[in-house]
Order: sequence, then structure tokens, then C-alpha cells
Amino acid sequence: MEKTESNHMRVIAGTARSLPLKTPEGMDTRPTTDRIKETLFNMLQTYIPDCVFVDIFSGSGGIGIEALSRGARKAYFIENAPKALACIEDNLAFTKMKDRAIVLKQDACAGLTGIYEKHVDVIFMDPPYDQEQERRVLEQLRYAKYVSEETLILVEASLHTDFSYAEDLGFEVIREKKYKTNKHVFLRRK
Repeated sequence: MEKTESNHMRVIAGTARSLPLKTPEGMDTRPTTDRIKETLFNMLQTYIPDCVFVDIFSGSGGIGIEALSRGARKAYFIENAPKALACIEDNLAFTKMKDRAIVLKQDACAGLTGIYEKHVDVIFMDPPYDQEQERRVLEQLRYAKYVSEETLILVEASLHTDFSYAEDLGFEVIREKKYKTNKHVFLRRK
């Protein structure tokens, strides 16, 4: 079967601009499209320089690598699928970003306990849709010492994912950006 154009990913801006990224074969991951990635990073541009960035359910690592390319000081990649992990490692080597990356080969909640930072600036997650994984992660993040009122938490989710419970966990939804099939939800600790 021939690979379709939509399966090709690249770094959009920064030091690794235009470099192609590998993506795992199969439908276990849904790489964020270039257009949505560009919109996302336009919204994040003031947060990225010199930040500590966490990419949960990282897939091929495209979002965390984009953050590094745009000036993040350090990025954590949390992923447990072997094919995706191999892509992350290859992509980090290819973009020469390994020295600023920490890859945690664990499921999302276990991986969060492996972050030893005083403060994390941006946490991005793109969990499998409609499995309430984002809720499990937020339940854990509410107790994380590295999450403050300044930490921006961003979730890529299906359009109908409900975040009304976030308030009960001590977070507030500060922005929602909707696309055709999904949305980005921005949260902060209250």
C-alpha cells in the first residue's frame, strides 16, 4: 500500500525547520496535521522560548520536537508504544535535539512521576480520543509539584469531549480552539 501525503510530517519552524519526521505505521497514532500544528504554535509562541515542555502520548514526538526547534530549553516525551518510541528516538537524532530531550518509556500517568523539575511551563497531551485518558492525566497533574498557576496545560481532544469536570480537579478551561474534527483545550490550575 502506498503511503499517503498526509502521513508525512515535518518541523514547521525554528532551528529544525522543514526537516521531515518519521511517523509510526498503522493507525495507533494520529499525527497532528501541519496546519493544526502551525495554529497551535502560533497560540503558544510566547510560552515556548526557554520553556520546559512536556509532550504526553507523544506518538512520533512531533509536537515536542517542534517546541525544541522553536527554542524550548528542554522537552519530555512520554510514550509507551514501541514503534512510536523508535520514531521519537530517530526523530530526535535526526533533528539533533537529543541533548535537550528526555524520553520516558512509560504510560502517561507513570511517566508524569518521572519528571523532576521545579516548574514545567507547558504540558501538551494528545491522548487516544474518547477514552477519558485526559481526565486520568489531569487527576494526577492536580498533585504534581511542578504544575503551578502559570503552567499551561493543553489537550488535543475530539470535538465532543466534555471538560466540565476540570473545575472539580482544580483547573479552569481558559480557551478552546475548535477545528473540523477536534479541538485544543487550554487549562490552568485555579
